[in-house]
Amino acid sequence: MEEGDLQREILCIMYFGKFGGRFVPETLLPALEELERAFYKAKKSRKFISLWKYYLREYAGRPTPLYFAENASRVLGLKLYIKREDLLHTGAHKINNTIGQCLLAKMILKKRRIIAETGAGQHGVATATACALLGLNCVVYMGQKDVRRQEINVLRMRLLGAEVIPVSSGSQTLKDAINEALRDWITNVDTTHYVIGSVVGPHPFPQMVSFFQSIIGEEAKMQILKAEGRYPDFVVACVGGGSNAMGIFKAFCKNRNVKLIGVEAAGDGKTHSASLTYGMPGVFHGTKTYLIQDEDGQVLPPHSIAPGLDYPAVGPEHSFFNDEGIASYYAVDDNSAIEGFEFLARTEGIIPALEPAHAMSWIIKNSKELKNKIVVLNLSGRGDKDMYIYREYVGNFKSQV
Repeated sequence: MEEGDLQREILCIMYFGKFGGRFVPETLLPALEELERAFYKAKKSRKFISLWKYYLREYAGRPTPLYFAENASRVLGLKLYIKREDLLHTGAHKINNTIGQCLLAKMILKKRRIIAETGAGQHGVATATACALLGLNCVVYMGQKDVRRQEINVLRMRLLGAEVIPVSSGSQTLKDAINEALRDWITNVDTTHYVIGSVVGPHPFPQMVSFFQSIIGEEAKMQILKAEGRYPDFVVACVGGGSNAMGIFKAFCKNRNVKLIGVEAAGDGKTHSASLTYGMPGVFHGTKTYLIQDEDGQVLPPHSIAPGLDYPAVGPEHSFFNDEGIASYYAVDDNSAIEGFEFLARTEGIIPALEPAHAMSWIIKNSKELKNKIVVLNLSGRGDKDMYIYREYVGNFKSQV
């Protein structure tokens, strides 16, 4: 691709309608420009794509199954298929992106120090895993609150050789971990690549993470056509930053007969993380998008029982999908997420992460409207990491299990 053609392609996709862009300190602009050139070079490189897909297939365990949940389908009166991203190595969809970005850092950027942020811990584990696989140095920032909630994942990251740095500022969650990671990147930009874990942040991160996660939808589309001979009526996924949702939505978004449903975290009734449902457009972490803020534009503290949804904004492409009616977004509270968590465990023997449990809950609550419909649930991760949260939430297992 000629340099002029490359620049035109970059400008065309820097924004999703009025959302997206690059709102960062000038010190980061050269790194972002370098990254976008590297990303477009990687997309055109047969060697890079072949090696990325090799690792996903032989190391991470792709393709993941599209499982027909017979028991849950019978109870709910619909046909529920579950895209089993929880069966990937490390237990979540995050590794699709981390192997892609770490491989890009090593092969094209020639940078061997990797930093990342994490909330639920799954992105941190996946980044540490990719760094161990590819021989890279890894530093992970994590809010102090999430360090306590996700102790097992912190141990996993450290075992994999990563340095985990707890962040005690602000709400001590994902937002604050991202703030610290950005400060690190600004300081060490010449030697360091920042592996953002979702479709958030300044261009080209939303496009890049979406590209690496789009393999979910590519597989799901072929699998549902093989199973049913047609597209599903609904595709449902949880939305925090939104990488797993965008990963599966992209394959179906041009077919308006498929209804795309993103499920946010309505929290505890007082605080929430539902930026599309209750938020307003603004600029956050380098991009224009929807976020939860007060009348003065101050970012409000988010809350969700699911650490991976505990973020006050959403990816800019989801904001575009929302405003254009390409997808519909709803919010589910903590109590309902627990119901989804327990339902899937008891009907199918699958313990989901609390993040996709929100999406499962939406399906349960809307089962009458979904009667006899084909529904695909993107199960973005498994629930091992959330058992301590579940134990604390239900108080004692005897009354709940």
